[in-house]
Amino acid sequence: MKILVTGGCGFIGSHFIRVVLSERPDWDVVNLDALTYAGNLATTVDIQTHSRYKFIYGSIVDRDLVDTLVRDVDAVINFAAETHVDRSIQDNEPFILTNILGTQRLIDACVKYQKRFHHVSTDEVFGSLGPMDAKFHEQSHYDPRNPYSATKAASDHLVRAAIHTHGLRATISNCTNNYGPYLYPEKYLSISITNLLDGKPIHIHGDGHQVRDWIHVRDHGLGVLAILERGVMGETYMMGGNAEFSMLETGRLLIRVMGLGDNMVTFVKDRLGQDRRYAIDPSKIMRELGWSHTMTFEEGLRHMVEWYRKNDAWWRAIRNSSAYRDWYGRQFGN
Repeated sequence: MKILVTGGCGFIGSHFIRVVLSERPDWDVVNLDALTYAGNLATTVDIQTHSRYKFIYGSIVDRDLVDTLVRDVDAVINFAAETHVDRSIQDNEPFILTNILGTQRLIDACVKYQKRFHHVSTDEVFGSLGPMDAKFHEQSHYDPRNPYSATKAASDHLVRAAIHTHGLRATISNCTNNYGPYLYPEKYLSISITNLLDGKPIHIHGDGHQVRDWIHVRDHGLGVLAILERGVMGETYMMGGNAEFSMLETGRLLIRVMGLGDNMVTFVKDRLGQDRRYAIDPSKIMRELGWSHTMTFEEGLRHMVEWYRKNDAWWRAIRNSSAYRDWYGRQFGN
């Protein structure tokens, strides 16, 4: 089996490649990545010389390149996306180009060459849950609340349209908040860990009662592999970690894991378009494909903190860049 992974230098894509290389010794992986701010060759440093791995620099918006690469593989797994809500509010054009047009380029090539396609999406396409609402499931209605989630919702619909119109052999997965090693330090947990390692406080948006469901990135990768191999064409599968915590609870747990005090928390203005709660019901993939998360949130958090302690050079190179400092200053004012 030879697969094309798009966005494989990003956080989730790179972990999926590691899962494939370790769990499927007869598979070859081609990684297509545009190396935008969150796509970093340093994220794949441990696999760059692997005999079954090949990196290609380029964008999924490049029709000719996508066509050439898709022609020579058995399946395509699309992780490539612009993903940060705050950035989408500041400038939505990269999100429209990559998440919508780029996904359509991949669909067109997979239809042309009759290739298997898996599209990786997010729980944010479903909007926000109330405190007592049932968790998101495969029949939940779409209700995106920001430019990022709107573009991901559009890409999901494009995949479903191609399934029905062109017979595209495709599946979709929607997943909740991922965490683990190599998480780019603009997400809540990675910003918080690196801040605390530098003696700075955690930033809590608003009242801190926004609830998120957390899943370790390796568990997500194992789920995508299960869908790729055993998923029913045309179906959607949801993955979550059954680990719902408010952002304030999450911050306090992180502080405890790192052996620090509650004074390491500061509250900042809530972000625009903030959703109050995300949570996913993973019953379908557990029942039909035999997948389940393997790591508790606290166990995974301890593992993540230890990785950031040991890989100081990786995240400091990012945080010391002028682009990152400018972004951080716009977000938090320092």
